[in-house]
Amino acid sequence: MSLPTARAPAGDIVAMDWQGAAIDCQACPYVALKGIEGPGGCEIGHACMQDGYARRIDRFFRWHPDLAKEQLAHPYFEVRAIAARYADVFHLPGMIADPDETVRLQLALRLPQRSLLKMRDDPHREVRIRVAQRLEAEQLPSMVQDPDYGVRQWVARRLTVALLPLMASDPESQVRQEVAQRIEMPALLRLVDDRAPEVRRIVAQRLPMGLLDRLAFDEDLLVRWEVSQRAQPDLLQRMQDDPDTEVRAAVHQRLYDTGAPHG
Repeated sequence: MSLPTARAPAGDIVAMDWQGAAIDCQACPYVALKGIEGPGGCEIGHACMQDGYARRIDRFFRWHPDLAKEQLAHPYFEVRAIAARYADVFHLPGMIADPDETVRLQLALRLPQRSLLKMRDDPHREVRIRVAQRLEAEQLPSMVQDPDYGVRQWVARRLTVALLPLMASDPESQVRQEVAQRIEMPALLRLVDDRAPEVRRIVAQRLPMGLLDRLAFDEDLLVRWEVSQRAQPDLLQRMQDDPDTEVRAAVHQRLYDTGAPHG
């Protein structure tokens, strides 16, 4: 027996089960809830575990979090994923091998560290990114060689500073940019000759002022501009003939501001 939509606004998604059929309340294990109004019950078109619409499934489990653990093996991935959001964490480790990444994403957000370790090699990049965001720092070195640069970016953001030199030669400039933002001297010097100008610009922002001459005549004008913003007067004077007008203007302005002689 199906119930009519009760609270769905006009034009809302039609209430159907995850296989596209009409919702059959009599076949639902929670049919006893259908006569109860509000959060104590359920409602077709508003809060229903059998619905194919994730928002209605979520509302059902929000009303009944104690029932979530009973649906962790449901054939519809949305039900499993949403149930995993509400079930207590003790029931989640057994779902690590779930075939759907949407489910595993929920696990990566909630699993305790011991179980989270088992997801470092998940086949889906978004799952591994969540793992890299949550994994304890001492476990992150095991992910510095992840095949996806997006995962490695997160590792570089959270890895202990002392271990960042491990990633200074990463093949992706986006990862090396993250490294350049945090790595300390003298390891930062390794990035002075980085092949990516975006990395060298960050180095120019962080390098000790006494070492900026290493980048003062870089081939990238934005690197030189960054140098001009921090260089000491003696280096600024050497940069007055820079080939780029914007850099020269920045150099002359800095010399003026510092009161140093300039041409």
